[in-house]
Amino acid sequence: MSGAESFTGLDATLVHFWQFAMSDLRTNTVRGYLAEFLVSRAMGAEKTRVEWDAYDVLSPDNIKIEVKAAGYVQAWTQTRPSKDPSWDVPQIIPIDPATGKLLPKEQRAFQADVYVFAVHGARTHADYDPLDLAQWTFYVLSRAQIEEMPRGVRKQALATLQRVRKAANGVAYDALAAEVRSAVN
Repeated sequence: MSGAESFTGLDATLVHFWQFAMSDLRTNTVRGYLAEFLVSRAMGAEKTRVEWDAYDVLSPDNIKIEVKAAGYVQAWTQTRPSKDPSWDVPQIIPIDPATGKLLPKEQRAFQADVYVFAVHGARTHADYDPLDLAQWTFYVLSRAQIEEMPRGVRKQALATLQRVRKAANGVAYDALAAEVRSAVN
């Protein structure tokens, strides 16, 4: 959709809804969508995101990428920046492509080839600019590195920023695609 589509029976377009629901890029959900978009663009992927897919981005060279995002500035009023982020990285029960049904739980696994942890580094609301790519740092880990992380509930990998930084160097946006391809090899 382009955003110009009109609602039937309402004097509004789809872009009005997007402005209403997704204009604050500090919210955790929208920041996650933005990070997925950035990774998708870096990789040259054309496909739009698919909710509840086994991974977030499929590159043109068939690299399956899971994207996790975080930041220190949140949408709500804060007395101080958020602490270093952490992420639960779940193992996914795959879907049989022929039937669309979940495969047995025993086949639960990490489905992506690469995991990108996108961290927006601004520490104050005044400095926060989610469209400034220089404020983002990307950490790229292979599936094998995720499989080595400590486990929590439901066998999820517990990826703290400290663990992620120990496993990978942060890269700027312009180095992201090369880092993803390097992590696969």
